[in-house]
Amino acid sequence: MRVGITGHRGLSGGITEMLVRGDLWKLVTTFGSYELVGVTCADEGPESWFARSVLDHGGKLEVIVPTGAPLVGRADDRHRGTRLRLMNEASAVHRLAAVEHGGLGDDTGLALVGMVDEVIAVWDGEPGSEPARVAELARRAGLFVHRIWPQGCERG
Repeated sequence: MRVGITGHRGLSGGITEMLVRGDLWKLVTTFGSYELVGVTCADEGPESWFARSVLDHGGKLEVIVPTGAPLVGRADDRHRGTRLRLMNEASAVHRLAAVEHGGLGDDTGLALVGMVDEVIAVWDGEPGSEPARVAELARRAGLFVHRIWPQGCERG
């Protein structure tokens, strides 16, 4: 089962992180480790928490990198070390081709939807955000969307 994730950024620290990490772990462990492939951009917050859960459960990890981004992030990016560790543990890293060369460029959400069987959206349910856009793309593609937003969560 190939499962991708999208989620709000800025959730690190405090009760929200603890609640989301717990729900991600519960969901990830419903899949057999031998069949699970987690697909993520390994961004800070829910995407990296999901990646770590997949690996700790014994699944495989694949990372998507947008065209315009440095492979592991800018040198001053405080999340760079975590992203680098996850990419080193990944079974595949997919660098998106530039739009002018027929690729998706920086549209990691569209790439994600095209690579998975189900999507996890760590999302407050409000329209207008990237997780809302990816969840809608996934639903239009006929994919099941697991929405995670435990009671007590707050966006930063």
